[in-house]
Amino acid sequence: MEDISLRLPPARLLRWEIVAVFALSLGASALNALLDLIGSLLSKQSLGHQQALLVGPLAVNPWLDLALQVAGIAEALTPVLLVLYLLARSGERTSDIGLDASQPGTDAARGALLAAVIGGGGLLLYIAAFHLGLSLNVVPESLPAVWWRVPVLLLSAAHDGLLEEVVVLAYLLRRLDQLGWAPWKAILLSAVLRGSYHLYQGFGAFVGNAVMGIVFGILYKRWGRCMPMVIAHTLIDAVAFVGYAALHGKVSWLP
Repeated sequence: MEDISLRLPPARLLRWEIVAVFALSLGASALNALLDLIGSLLSKQSLGHQQALLVGPLAVNPWLDLALQVAGIAEALTPVLLVLYLLARSGERTSDIGLDASQPGTDAARGALLAAVIGGGGLLLYIAAFHLGLSLNVVPESLPAVWWRVPVLLLSAAHDGLLEEVVVLAYLLRRLDQLGWAPWKAILLSAVLRGSYHLYQGFGAFVGNAVMGIVFGILYKRWGRCMPMVIAHTLIDAVAFVGYAALHGKVSWLP
């Protein structure tokens, strides 16, 4: 039964709220990713001979580059701010989606375990998809070797964890639950959306992230907390970004 203290808008407005949030954030990213994939498929080069760069330089001047990197990360987090505002307006707290520091030890342990399992499996899937020609050559970063390189990569990883897990996992599943959706349908929609905005990397990224979305969705429903998934996602991307910077050109198995 829904908490009577909540001030939820009518179901029709809740649906419009969801559409508006995703039209301004990851829904638009999904459309752009699909168009990017179509462009890659229409190219004369195979997917394996094309690159998908995740974090690259934005200016020649290193100080301007740093400013643009930090500003871009901050601006890209505005959908999280919007979601938190919408929750607060409806009388909901961040703790209602498990976005708080009430269980730091448990959240960290769960997040680290998830990162090890999902991250390791994702890497194997990416390598297999790349060699099968189903994925572009994903280049996690190409920043210059300056002092702020690693801090910016870590900030980018934290951005990814917060944006995706707060918006596409916790917020979307909570709103769909309030609209009366069956849990499996809501988890499936969230997972497909998660995979779709990674399509610019190829089919392997779609499958891998959709599977990750199903696992995260099931665990979110069980735990009622998104913090473990925020931590896991941040760790996965941090290892990918910093690990690539450290290993690229030094190991044979990394494309």
